[in-house]
Amino acid sequence: MAKFVLVDDSKVARGFLKGLLENNGHQVVAEGSDGIEGLYLYKKHKPDVICLDVVMPEITGLDCLKQIMEADPAAKVVLVTSVGKESLIEEAKKMGAKAVLTKPINEQLVLELVASLGGLRNIGL
Repeated sequence: MAKFVLVDDSKVARGFLKGLLENNGHQVVAEGSDGIEGLYLYKKHKPDVICLDVVMPEITGLDCLKQIMEADPAAKVVLVTSVGKESLIEEAKKMGAKAVLTKPINEQLVLELVASLGGLRNIGL
C-alpha cells in the first residue's frame, strides 16, 4: 500500500483518482485544491507520491513541482493535466516529474503507472 497526496482544484477529479487508488489498495492521506496546499501537504505527510494538477489557483502545479523538488529531490511527483502538450510533458519531466497523466484520466494507465513505480515502495526510476 502506497500513500498519496492528491492536489487538484477539481473535487470531481480528486474524487475519481482517490476512488481508483483506494479501490486498488492504496491510501490517500490528504487532498488539496491549490499549489500552496500541495506544498504544505507534501511536507506534512511525506507521501510516497503526490499528484498535482497543472492548472490551479495560487501557484501552478509546475511551480509546486519545482518547490517540492528543491525541498526533496527524491520526491515522486505525478502531474495531471487536461493540456497534453508535448512541450509541457517534456518540461515537467526535466523538472523531476516521474510521469504526466492527461485528463480524462485513464484508469488502466494509472494502474500501469503505479505498477511501473514498483508498487511505490522501492521506486527506482
